[in-house]
Amino acid sequence: MLVCFGDSLTAGYGAEPGHSYPDYLQKDLDQLHLRYRVVNEGVSGNTTKDGVSRLNQVLALKPAIVVVEFGGNDGLRGLPLSQTRANLDRIVGTLVKAGIQVAIAGITLPPQYGADYIDQFNAMYVTLAKKYHVAMLPFLLQNAYGGRGMIQADGIHPTSKGNEVVARNVLNLLRPMLKK
Repeated sequence: MLVCFGDSLTAGYGAEPGHSYPDYLQKDLDQLHLRYRVVNEGVSGNTTKDGVSRLNQVLALKPAIVVVEFGGNDGLRGLPLSQTRANLDRIVGTLVKAGIQVAIAGITLPPQYGADYIDQFNAMYVTLAKKYHVAMLPFLLQNAYGGRGMIQADGIHPTSKGNEVVARNVLNLLRPMLKK
């Protein structure tokens, strides 16, 4: 089992049902004849604190791999980076300690948050990936953000077309972990 654990970007907010990135990831894995069941544990509006509170639900699923995608809501709300970093550390550390392969999917913030804050925010993902020796995608929305028809009018969430690209990003990140 492969769990996609995160916020609205994982949940597929605003996209048609069945068109979240985890839905497309399942289709991609099926086409490659890789026998993983993808479970979407994305909840719109979740912060890293909410992720910590939902950790036991994810552990109970006994996944082989978990893609962790949190932090965007913390950043957009201006929550202290130390708090976000500590919560992400707890999520990743708990999963790794449980023997689960983890991949971190990073996100960034709009320029109005200031270069210093954004740099520290982005660095938090890199630091955690190094600390726990886990795979990391620096920007979940790479090749989708700014692409024509890829992002919804809110400027944040991918469209169905954007989620297809995000699924490919995640699949490429996971390839070394996947077993036939």
